[in-house]
Amino acid sequence: QVQLVESGGGLVQPGGSLRLSCAASGDIFSTHDMGWYRQAPGKQRDLVAAITSGGNIAYTDSVKGRFTISRDNAKNTVYLQMNSLKPEDAAVYYCNAWRWRAGVRYNHWGQGTQVTVSS
Repeated sequence: QVQLVESGGGLVQPGGSLRLSCAASGDIFSTHDMGWYRQAPGKQRDLVAAITSGGNIAYTDSVKGRFTISRDNAKNTVYLQMNSLKPEDAAVYYCNAWRWRAGVRYNHWGQGTQVTVSS
């Protein structure tokens, strides 16, 4: 069974940085793509950044140039380095691992970690 455990959230001032980590149990890195989603109160959960098992990376436009996603396959961990944080980045951040089978996406989610950006 796949388990994802996020860490690294917290309170940071605008312009500050945080690094989120997502540790995955089970041998999923070779078979799953990984990503970070975020959900602010009253809003839908949106993709922030993704990294495939082959190393391809994508970002939502609002974080390009500020956030960096990476993965350490030896540690079964994916990271999200967040720099130049803005108040609108505040949300609960969720780690997601997924794979496709026969046209169906199978997801695994972490419990989420809160990021607060405020002075």
